[in-house]
Order: sequence, then structure tokens, then C-alpha cells
Amino acid sequence: MTEHTKTEGERARITAPRIEAFCLGPYQTNCYIVRPGENGEGESDTRCWLVDFSFDIETVLNRVAEVGLVPEALVLTHAHVDHIAGLSETKRRFPDAPIMIHEAEKDWLTDANLNLSGFSPTPVTAPETDRLLAYGDELELCGEVWRVLHTPGHSPGSVSLYHAASATCICGDAVFNGSIGRTDFPGCSFAELEKSIRTKLYALPDETVLLPGHGPATTVGDERRTNPFVSG
Repeated sequence: MTEHTKTEGERARITAPRIEAFCLGPYQTNCYIVRPGENGEGESDTRCWLVDFSFDIETVLNRVAEVGLVPEALVLTHAHVDHIAGLSETKRRFPDAPIMIHEAEKDWLTDANLNLSGFSPTPVTAPETDRLLAYGDELELCGEVWRVLHTPGHSPGSVSLYHAASATCICGDAVFNGSIGRTDFPGCSFAELEKSIRTKLYALPDETVLLPGHGPATTVGDERRTNPFVSG
């Protein structure tokens, strides 16, 4: 549903989503619960998204149960092992929630070598995707639109999720607070990542909050001015 078709009651919704971050597992990966903001009557929908699924995902699943949330989608910023390790358990718990990943990494969930876990003591695989994402796709959570930005470089199918109404972007491992994603893995490219950051993320308004896959939040403006790897 686009803005011009919303009813008066839906326009009363506070557009800022409520996002809870959980830093999990040996790689300190950020996993997110994304919920809509409260409506004009102080009520909140129980529907949510879960974004990225590290080791120790029970922490997130316990929070979902505690608050009584219903995951509508399981969204992946990319399919490296530290972002998919908890996906199987999450899908088992919420079988009706579709797994969403960019089309460039549709095979990574089921291939331990592609997701970089193949040489570990315990290779990790996950269920197949239910929906393939592409650049420009619009995903809706309770009437609020998030746009899919394809931001490859750290991996070929990396995506960022942008909510324009609240100037919020979940950017995976593309850019961090004062750093950028690694580009020394198979399928990585610094040139491609630099292009993604400059043309996709730095093109967003300066006040846009960036919620990365590791480390604390930052803003587009701060990274454009001070990031030592890709400055504006």
C-alpha cells in the first residue's frame, strides 16, 4: 500500500518503527526484530519481521514469545554463516513465515561452502528460500513500506532495507560505524562495495540511521564525513 492510498486511520500511525537489536554469537552479529510503531491510539500491531539469524538465536525467539509477536517474514541481509546459523531453528518455530533473500544468494543457504561454514567443525545449512528479493522491491509491514537496496561487495547478494518515512536503514555488513564489510572472502569485491556505499547508502539523507550487521548504529552523514575506508 503506497502513501497516497492509505486511509485516514492508517495515516495516524507513528511511522517510526520499533527495532530491537540483539548482538549474538561468536562474531557478535546484530539480529533485529522489526515492529511497526504505535498507532494514534497508543496500540501496536503484533506482527513483526526478524532480520538475520546468528548463533544463539534463542535470545531473539524468547523475546518474540515474551512480547507475543507474530513474525511475518524472515529477512536476510546476506547469507554468510553468522547471519544464517539460527535460521533453521527460527523456521522450525515459525514455519509460515517466508524466508527472503536476494536472488544472487539463493543457493547459499543450502551450500556450506558458499556460506563460509564448510571448513568449520560444524558446517551450517538452512532451509531454502521462499521468496527472492531484487533491487527496488518494496516490502510492507503493517502498511509501512521498506525498500530493498541491493548493496553487493561484501557478498554478491547483500541487501539493505530502507524505511524512508523514519530515515532508517538496516544495512547488513555493507558499512559499519567507522568501517566497512570485509572484502577478502570469495565473492567479495572492494570496488563493488565502494560503489554500493557511494551510490546506494550515501545517496540517502544524512540523517538516515544505519543499523549494521556488527557494531553500533551510525548515520549516513557521519559515515560520509568520517569513514576512513569510503568517505563522501
